[in-house]
Amino acid sequence: MPTKYSFFVQPQVNKSTDTLFGYEVLLRKEDNGNWHLPEDFTELSIEKQVGLVEETAHILAKQKNKHRSLSFNLNKEQANDPLTLGAIIALKKRIDPVSLTIEFTDAMPLAKVKEYSLILHQYDIALVIDDVGTGSNTFDNIKHSLPYVDRIKFAMQNLRMSGNADKIPEYLSFWVHQAKKYCLDMVLEGVEDSKDQILAQKYGINIQQGYLYGKPSMP
Repeated sequence: MPTKYSFFVQPQVNKSTDTLFGYEVLLRKEDNGNWHLPEDFTELSIEKQVGLVEETAHILAKQKNKHRSLSFNLNKEQANDPLTLGAIIALKKRIDPVSLTIEFTDAMPLAKVKEYSLILHQYDIALVIDDVGTGSNTFDNIKHSLPYVDRIKFAMQNLRMSGNADKIPEYLSFWVHQAKKYCLDMVLEGVEDSKDQILAQKYGINIQQGYLYGKPSMP
C-alpha cells in the first residue's frame, strides 16, 4: 500500500481587520491512520507536493474562502532543485486567483535568493524568510537577503521549545526593527493566548498565526 501524504492547513489572521489572511500548508504523512511530520520533507518530490498544494487550493475554493492565500515551504535542497521554480510558476497559474507565497525555511545563498525574487515577483508570488533568528536563518546568514523578500516570519514557538522563551521580546524587537528598515511585512507565529496578542499589538504586527487561531488540520 503506497504511503499517503496530505497538506494540513493552519490559518493566518489579519488582526487589523479580524479577517482570514490565508493559510500555511504543512506536509503530513500517514502511518496506520495517524498523521505526523515526515522525517525528511524531500522524501516526496516537488512535483507531487505541488500537486497536493493544488488539490488543497481547490478544496479551500469550494469552501468559499474569499481571502485565501497559500504559503508553501521550501528548504535548501528543494530550492536548489532546478525543477522547483518551474513547478511553482505552473502551480500559481493553475490555482489563480488564489495567491501564493513561498517561504524559505533555510538560509539560502544570496544568488539563490536573488534568482527566486526576480522570477517569483514576475508571477506575483511573494517570497518570505521563515523562522528568522532561529535555525540557519540567523541575522548574519540572511541580512543581505532582506532587500529581496516581501515578508519575514518570527516563530515564538522555536524559542519556547529551546528554553529561551524569556528572550522573545528582545528578539522580536530586533526583527521588527529589521522589518521596518527593509519595508517588510511581518508574521508572528506561535500566538497561543491573549498575552501573545498583546505582544503582537505592541509591535504593530497584524498578521498572526498560532494555536489560538487554529492548529494545523485537514482542509
